[in-house]
Amino acid sequence: MSQAINTLTVTSATKEELIDITGLVQEAISRSTVHDGACIVYTPHTTAAITINENADPAVARDFLLGLRHWGLEKLSFAHGEGNSPAHIKSSIIGCSETVLVDGGRLMLGRWQGIFFCEFDGPRSRQVMIRFV
Repeated sequence: MSQAINTLTVTSATKEELIDITGLVQEAISRSTVHDGACIVYTPHTTAAITINENADPAVARDFLLGLRHWGLEKLSFAHGEGNSPAHIKSSIIGCSETVLVDGGRLMLGRWQGIFFCEFDGPRSRQVMIRFV
């Protein structure tokens, strides 16, 4: 049985940024009546993404963004008039959602894993939607 969608607001401070939202997602689970199942974390934005990666060392998030920048997308001449085609491409490659198992009211993430909101066209305020099934 699924529940209503929980919507979080995430605000980025820079053009590109990984924001650890693991605690926010866990808080939403704690307020829910779902104790076992799956948690879908989704963002409805075409220049942002959701990913799971290491959250123990902040250097990993910096390296993640450095690796994406190394592709050199910003150097290409795109037809899209807003000038944010690299952000659209990064969003599509990373993806707009992740699904995490929930057991006993806890996210079943690995020891070093966290859930990140990926901003590729900030700074902005964005929505992240969470649904438990």
